[in-house]
Amino acid sequence: MIHLTLIRHGETDWNRARLIQGSTDIPLNDTGREQARQTADRLSGVLDDPAAARIVSSDLSRARETAQIIADQWGSPAPLAYPALRERAYGDAEGVTIEDFAARWGDWYTSEVPGAESRELLRLRAFEGFDTVVTDALRSQPDVTHIFVVTHGALIRSVIHHVSDGRLPARQERLANGSDYTFHYSPDGLTLIDYAGTTVSL
Repeated sequence: MIHLTLIRHGETDWNRARLIQGSTDIPLNDTGREQARQTADRLSGVLDDPAAARIVSSDLSRARETAQIIADQWGSPAPLAYPALRERAYGDAEGVTIEDFAARWGDWYTSEVPGAESRELLRLRAFEGFDTVVTDALRSQPDVTHIFVVTHGALIRSVIHHVSDGRLPARQERLANGSDYTFHYSPDGLTLIDYAGTTVSL
């Protein structure tokens, strides 16, 4: 059985300013780097066998650097980066504040923003990306049991929402930078087992 842990990247200056990032490639700030180190410390306790773990990330720099910090702290190989794991593209909303978003396009969940990727396409892309990540990992490391995927808030939210039949996360809940969510992976889908440090029974 393979465990898949999704980790939200560390903080960026745009996160701090509450600007929508999407596919815009914004780097970590110093707080984000410290969050990555704290995440590495916290998750090191779940590693039964570090040699049987693998770290990958989105190809956006904030995720890649978070993954590299974790890998360096664990003494793991350099993480591979996958474009399929990048954040949802928000089109014209990228670089806009949450308040300006509401003023221009209305409700976050029902608005239609020019150039934005749909939530359905985001979810399909994410699951296809996971399948590719697991296939690649097993090909190069047949004994792999745990894959850590550093990715983005909207992608993680979409996956959790789908797997939990809409019960999680709460509508106004913000997934924290550096937070982690663990699933059992099978070719048939994912089962959520740990939600930011809380055991889940759905």
